[in-house]
Amino acid sequence: MQIRVVAFLLLTSVSAFAQGSQSGTITGRVVNESGQPLPNAKVTVLAVSSSQETEGAVTDREGKFEVSGLQPRNYRVFAWLSSYTPLASDLDAWRRNYRIGESVTLVLTKGGVITGTVTAQTGEPIVGVRVHARMIGNENNRLPFPYRSIPLERSTDDRGVYRIYGVPAGTYVVWAGSHSDANRGVDAYTDDVPTYSPASTRDTAEEITVRAGEERTNVDIRYRGEPGHIISGSAKGAENSETPGYGISLSAVGGKAEWSMMTGQDLNSKGFIFRGIDDGDYEVTALSVGDNQVTGMVSKRIKVRGADVTGVELVTKPLAAVSGRVVLEESKATECAGKPRLLFAETFVSASAEESQGAGLHPQVRWLMGGAPVKPDAQGNLAFKNIMPGLYYFVPQFASKHWYVQSVMLTSTKAPVDAARGWTTLKSGDRLAGLTITLAQGGASLQGQLVLNEGETQPEGTVVYLVPAEREKASDVLRFFGAGVNADGKFALNSIAPGRYRVLVKSDTAATSVTKLRWPNQADFRAKLRQDAEAANKELEFKPCQNVAGLQIPLKASGQ
Repeated sequence: MQIRVVAFLLLTSVSAFAQGSQSGTITGRVVNESGQPLPNAKVTVLAVSSSQETEGAVTDREGKFEVSGLQPRNYRVFAWLSSYTPLASDLDAWRRNYRIGESVTLVLTKGGVITGTVTAQTGEPIVGVRVHARMIGNENNRLPFPYRSIPLERSTDDRGVYRIYGVPAGTYVVWAGSHSDANRGVDAYTDDVPTYSPASTRDTAEEITVRAGEERTNVDIRYRGEPGHIISGSAKGAENSETPGYGISLSAVGGKAEWSMMTGQDLNSKGFIFRGIDDGDYEVTALSVGDNQVTGMVSKRIKVRGADVTGVELVTKPLAAVSGRVVLEESKATECAGKPRLLFAETFVSASAEESQGAGLHPQVRWLMGGAPVKPDAQGNLAFKNIMPGLYYFVPQFASKHWYVQSVMLTSTKAPVDAARGWTTLKSGDRLAGLTITLAQGGASLQGQLVLNEGETQPEGTVVYLVPAEREKASDVLRFFGAGVNADGKFALNSIAPGRYRVLVKSDTAATSVTKLRWPNQADFRAKLRQDAEAANKELEFKPCQNVAGLQIPLKASGQ
């Protein structure tokens, strides 16, 4: 198995692309932040629970596109244009799932630029060395897959000058030399320790702030040219089981830069090797790959102190598995009569890991091990087959706004457990059954506008929350909803469980973002939301399948 094949498996979900009897179309536009059309943008449609690309499209002069021949299921839509990047304030649109027949507007903004020179200690330009930039902070760190996996790398020209463009706004570290995931070939600088701007190690690297559409110049690197060390060894399966191949990743532990490498080992290889390694602590991880899926995993902490580290033995252990089903409960309410029935093909479930676990793993490995969504079969049966040990929270997602999540339960235990209120613990080799997710028809929706008085400005990171107003629902995590407010003050919430809610608008940090609103470790945050929502004293009641449109919320009356 070639290294490129192993790397591809690390980036893709292994679930099959479902086929249906009827196909449809997704249409839309790609525009800039001013609403002007962006022609010649490449649009990619990804079926949720698969990274297999469908037929894409290119926008016309008016920024319009159409992708046809799509089977009935959930999709995510991405746009790509040279030197452009997703708009940070519109990230919810990039995470949203779409069904056939829907239209989407995607906003791209001009990316920033990082440029400078790489010179030797004598001042002479270094030609052909690859320069890398990696985001270490800022709100743009929330960029969705696959944007966050796009390498930002360029080689220096004959003057030693490099120019990395299309950079999302954020804080970066920049380095030259060593190996990279994007460039798997060997060059004259592969065996060197990375040199960070201006002439630093990873722990003392300069932090580079990049703003959208701006050029950050003079990010120069005085190349140290220090030879690195080697980490080498071999991977094998438990009890000497024969595995076609292994994906091996190496990630630095500690320091401000999230630095990592990836390689592979197949049956024809005696082992694996990483070159150009600096002194420090590292996490080396092996994934056994067979039958188009990951079958085992092991991680080991490695210390490099002035010498090569060889003979590393990695014996993979079986991963955990979870099985269960999705139940669709139709409503008898007259308001829901004639509404489309949710299809299993339009539904998927993700096993979201507690954020601190796997901190030392390669980012793509973290995404794959539990992050890859699973689609139920035609009978609603679910099967997670490659989950690494840890704490998990199961998140169902679907495109229909007329359905909502009623419950997430574990029914295989002596007494049913509400899995929506706490973490589910999985150990190596566990086979957990009885996960039951009930989706109910009757979801309501809300569209509104944040109203600003003269002299007011909308705070950064403004979010609209719905908090349960009914006392008996106060601790029901599935009754908490949140959505970001766009730059124009508009917001939308879908799949709301019928009932009474208090509305709250506030500015939040990434630590308490809407993506973590229902997580078990956010109980204190939800309690604070209830307290603030009671003080704001704005209440709404949603009937089954009701659409509330045109709601206006004054900023001063919203609890800001």
